Amino acid sequence: MGTAAWYELMQGLEYLGDMLEKMWAILTTSPQTFKGGTIWSIISTINGVLGAIGTALLVLFFTVGVIKTCGSFAELRKPETAVKVFIRFAIAKYLIDNCLTLLVDFVTIVQGIISKVTGASSIGTALEFTIPSEVQSTFEGIGILDGAIPIWAVCFIAHLAFIVVGLVLLLTVYGRFFRIYMYAAIAPIPLSTMAGQPTENIAKSFLKSFAGVCLQGVVIVLACVIFTAYAASMPQMNTSYEPLKMVWIYVTEVVFNMLVLVGLVKGSDRIIHDMMGL
Repeated sequence: MGTAAWYELMQGLEYLGDMLEKMWAILTTSPQTFKGGTIWSIISTINGVLGAIGTALLVLFFTVGVIKTCGSFAELRKPETAVKVFIRFAIAKYLIDNCLTLLVDFVTIVQGIISKVTGASSIGTALEFTIPSEVQSTFEGIGILDGAIPIWAVCFIAHLAFIVVGLVLLLTVYGRFFRIYMYAAIAPIPLSTMAGQPTENIAKSFLKSFAGVCLQGVVIVLACVIFTAYAASMPQMNTSYEPLKMVWIYVTEVVFNMLVLVGLVKGSDRIIHDMMGL
């Protein structure tokens, strides 16, 4: 029975480690190469189609902006006003035509930051879970009369908790990745509002929001770094404890650490908002 409990605990930890490895792989993958680039080709096509609509909206927002900001045609004939209006139109047109390239460049910069953080912390070698020797010894030679059934129940519950936590973490990272795709696909439409002064805040909010989504990856990686460092420094178990109590303390500690990690990952958007107002 002790072997069955050990198997449940190890299976749960291995599953959790696999989820963290997948999460890490997604964070370091560029949108262009994800799933062989198939998704990115679709996003590029949609972006190109919406680019034509964005150009039409550009003219509309530009006209509305000129009407609202210039009191009369005579004011528009002033050189400084005409130059200001022309520069705004040129910037908006450049953003629409090159929005996909600009967004990808920003994603590349953020991934460079992530690589620097992971290189400094060696997170790639810290995602393996090791069970303390004190806890391992409790599984050896445990029979039914020694409390093996309660220990198996605790390990089974821990296994289920690890599955839920791993799925939540992976879904959160996938959600961030797909949000980047959505931003890239519809970028021409919100960026077209840059042509008019009354509507330019929409484009600014779009760019700030996209920057926040990208920087969430940095917060998630930092959360993983903190978690792995904290999990590696778990206190040694008291060998005088009963086997059930020792296993329960260890499982509770691991689950608590994982819940802290889930809270940080799920709240990464809020952290970026509080730090930078994005």
